[in-house]
Amino acid sequence: MSIGLTALRPARHDDAEALATIHEDAWRSTYRGIIDGLELERMISRRGPKWWRTALSRGVQIQILEVAGLPAGYATWGRSRMRELPFEGEIYELYVRPDHQGLGFGSELFTATRAALTRARLDGLAIRVLKENDEAVRFYQRRGGQILMTSRERIAQTTLDLTVFGWFAEERY
Repeated sequence: MSIGLTALRPARHDDAEALATIHEDAWRSTYRGIIDGLELERMISRRGPKWWRTALSRGVQIQILEVAGLPAGYATWGRSRMRELPFEGEIYELYVRPDHQGLGFGSELFTATRAALTRARLDGLAIRVLKENDEAVRFYQRRGGQILMTSRERIAQTTLDLTVFGWFAEERY
C-alpha cells in the first residue's frame, strides 16, 4: 500500500540492517532512564542484522513503514502470546525512528498492522507496553485501547510494570 510519500509493506531479508537500526535508535530513545543503561545496551546488541535475518527466515510477520523510500518504522505481529485474554492477535513491537515520531507515521503503522491481523483472521488485538513508557501508553489510549491488566517483567536486576491494552475484533462486512 502506498499513500503519498509513505508505503507499508512486508519486510524482506534485505531490510535486516534497517530493522536493526530502527530498533536500536527507537530503544535508546524510548527506554533510556527506564531500563538500566548497561542492560539496555546488551538488549540492543542482541538484535542486530543477523537476528532480524533469522526472524525473517522463521516467518516472523514484520510490517515496514517507508517514508520517502526509506524504512522509518516497523511492527511485528502474530498470534497472541497472552492465552488468558480473549484476543487472538498481538502486536509484539511497533517502533518508529525518533526523528519520525509525532508525525502520524505510528498511527499509520498501527492501523495497517491491525488490518493485517484482521486479514489473518486473528480476532481482537492485545499489546503489552512498559507502564513507564508514557508516550506509548498515551498513543494506545488515543487509539481506543482498553487497559485490560497489568503484569510485571524482570529485566536484569529490575522488575518493571507492564500495561496490557486490548481492542475487540472489528466488524467484518
